[in-house]
Parts: sequence; C-alpha cells; structure tokens
Amino acid sequence: MRIRAASLTVVVLVLLVGVAPVWAQKPNPSHTRSDANKAFTGSASIVPTGRTVALVNGAALTDRDLLREMFAIFPYARQHNGSFPKAMEPDIRRGALKMIEFEELVYQDAVRRKMTVSPARLNNAEAEFRQQFPNRQMYQTYLKTECKGSPRILRGKIRRALLIEDLLKIEITDKAAVSVAQAKAWYEKHPQEFRMPESYAVQTISAMAPAKATPAQLEAARQRAESDLVRARATKNYEQFGLLAQSISEDDYRVMMGDHGMVDAAKLPAQILAAVRKMQPGQVSGVVQVEQVFTIVRLNKHVPAHMKTFAEVKGALLQQLLSQNEERLRVELNRRLRKGAKIVEEP
Repeated sequence: MRIRAASLTVVVLVLLVGVAPVWAQKPNPSHTRSDANKAFTGSASIVPTGRTVALVNGAALTDRDLLREMFAIFPYARQHNGSFPKAMEPDIRRGALKMIEFEELVYQDAVRRKMTVSPARLNNAEAEFRQQFPNRQMYQTYLKTECKGSPRILRGKIRRALLIEDLLKIEITDKAAVSVAQAKAWYEKHPQEFRMPESYAVQTISAMAPAKATPAQLEAARQRAESDLVRARATKNYEQFGLLAQSISEDDYRVMMGDHGMVDAAKLPAQILAAVRKMQPGQVSGVVQVEQVFTIVRLNKHVPAHMKTFAEVKGALLQQLLSQNEERLRVELNRRLRKGAKIVEEP
C-alpha cells in the first residue's frame, strides 16, 4: 500500500468524516459500472463505534480513524452507503490501518523533536477547516460527533495534522527534490524509456458477420461494407467520417466516432497495417477483411518510430522521478519509525 504524505486537504478528509474480434472491440464503460455494482454485493456497510483498532506506543487509533482512511483510499464506497467491495475490503482495510499507524508514528516523532505550530498558523488552518462546511449547523454537528463538542479537541487534531505535514516536508518533500540536471542524466542513461514505436491514428467503419459465419453471411457483410465505402469516400474530414461511423458502423468504436486513437503499428492487424502503409493522412482505404469483420479505414496521422527529446519529456520525467524519490523516502521513514515502536493491532 502506498504511503502518502499528509496535507491540509488530507487533514479535512481525515477529520471528516456473440463476441467480435479484438480489432472491433472496445470495453463498454457501462459494463464497468455494472460489474462494480455486482462487486459490492454481500459487503456490509461499516459502522464505526469508537473501538480501538491499534495501539501505537500506547496511543489508541479507533475504527473511526480507520474508516476515514479507508474512504480516502477508496472514495467510491461513499456512493454505496459506506460499503466496500467484498473482495477488496481486506486489502483496503489493511492499507488504511498501516497508513494511520504511520501517521501516528510521524506525529509522535514530531513531538519528540519538540516541533511546534505557531498560534497564527493554527488559527488560519482552523478557519480554513471551518470553511469546508456549508453552514454553521453542519460544523456544530461535526464538532459534537467527532470532538465531543470541544473546539479545543478540534484544534488539537488540526495541530497534530500540521505537525505531521511539517515532519513529512522535512523528511520527504525537501529531500525528494529533483534538479533538471539529474533528470537529464536519467534520460541519457535510459534511452529505451523514450523510444516511441511507429504508430497510426485511424478511424474505422465496419460491417460484421457472426463469429462462425457461413459463406453467405460473410458475403452479406462484405456487400454492406462495399455499400458503406461509397459514403465513406464521400466524406471530407474527420468529423464527417466520424458521424458516418456513428450512424452505420457495426463495431464498438462507433460510439467514439470510429476513432481508435494512436495505435502502435505492432498492434494493428496485418491486413490493416498493410493498407495504412500505402495511405496518406486524410485518405480512406478500400474494404479490408479481418476475420469476419469488413473494415473501412481512415488514416488521420502517421508517426514514424522516433526518440522523444528531453525537452518533450522534461516535465513528466521530473514529476516521475520526484514521485519515485518521495515513495522511497516514505518507505524508509516508515521502516525507521516502526523499528523499536510498540504497535499492537486489535482483531
């Protein structure tokens, strides 16, 4: 489970509570939602009671802390009345438990170092926190539920979170910084990471026969494609071809205006690759058969194999290396703080 740094945003979260061939297929987004809904079947909502789930050097962490972190890891559960996918819940719970233990260890280390938060900063953070609530009544409800009605307890929670944030800045954020020179050295040492394959941007209009089509069914699909070809070649641009694909194409890419995006040449069917290699951007192919699918292809762009320049990748590479450094430092800090700590997890 990834160990993340705390921030004021995190503070708020913590405190608040018939199958076509691959060429013609694309996952339907509606299937994803349906499958996700099925995954929640049988998983009950978790109702926190304040029960202790772990002791970290004697400091109690409760199931309220655990549930808030579980929501931070998997916010989609909020849309299912606080229930988590049955198959995923143990891993989510374990990751959340390790996270709240880590943050408590960081807080205790900040106290040992005698780190402080200025009154002005604490006041500003408290004001920012209160602004998260749409009205005073909701804030008072939160205060009563989570802080026993005590603003002093709330200030203590915010102070704790700010101390965690400060220590993580010292031990992770500041140490993880990456210079342009370091990124350039990494780029030059790993050229294979920046070699881009030959690729083609294409749209398609397809006529499809059944998976185990008879000769007559194949011929019928071919004739439909030949008829569609006349209209496809009459289109003048991406939009016209795409609108036609939406209305007549039989493959799943019709919902995307027939657009497959940029496709690695190595992933194109041999028949399609042979066709597009003879075309110029903006041209429309003849009818190309791939298994039981008869496809018309519009070539939108051809990108030869090439090496990305450092200027092209600099921003993303700096962020990638920064993230890697942060993750390594978090893991090291977690290991160091756990060494010698007494952590008791309740069943």
